[in-house]
Amino acid sequence: MSLFEGNGTAPASSKSLIGRVAIVTGASRGVGRAIVEELTREGAHVVAVARGTVLLDELTARIGSACIPFACDLTSSEDVQKLTLFVQDKWNRLDILIGNAAIMGPRTFVSALDEDGWTQVFDTNVTANWRLVHSFDRLLRAGPAGRVIFMTSGSGSRAKMAPGRGAYAISKAALDALARTYASETIDSAVRVMLANPGPLRTSLRASVAPNEDPMSLRTPADFAPKVLAMCMVSWTQSGRIYDFPLDKVIDFVGPS
Repeated sequence: MSLFEGNGTAPASSKSLIGRVAIVTGASRGVGRAIVEELTREGAHVVAVARGTVLLDELTARIGSACIPFACDLTSSEDVQKLTLFVQDKWNRLDILIGNAAIMGPRTFVSALDEDGWTQVFDTNVTANWRLVHSFDRLLRAGPAGRVIFMTSGSGSRAKMAPGRGAYAISKAALDALARTYASETIDSAVRVMLANPGPLRTSLRASVAPNEDPMSLRTPADFAPKVLAMCMVSWTQSGRIYDFPLDKVIDFVGPS
């Protein structure tokens, strides 16, 4: 099913997110930055989260007061607690949570991957998102239409896993399970939880893993961001599924036959 068919509806008018509060992680560049731009264009207050401040400040200067920069190391429980207190004190609500921050880590065989490489990838790609769910569950459930979207990868859901991807694909498979579990646990609430697979996009992360690829042959984060926006809408009703951008479809995970 296409994203804009059935229960997945595109925003019908501008400023459709006025008054809603969002967090976007990995917001300083690429997909995260494009999503921040899309959400603020529709009227949301967006807490743009990244480790460093320079690119966040540049983003805020361009967008304006609707974008609130917040430097945060998501692998630190203390930093996530500071983020939680900031959102509670300023709004005491959270309507949209976009878990986008991720790292590739060493591209090597699992048997050759050292513990630091494994831990860094899982702390960033999986545990950090669990921290966000743990910290913001109350606020998401308290609102009229909490929306949670995690960025995943097709590399984590293949029937036959590719060799030499290190911990990255494994971490995305774990993130998929985290999101689907949280979706099942919030099914009786107003919270809806989705995964989104952007596929190959023109980003620095993609360039680092496919240096010989022509970037002009790829779609951009700005092409993908409106699809994420659609899943942030109050009208969105699906949960526990994955939106695949290369296919432009919302699909189900399928267990072993």
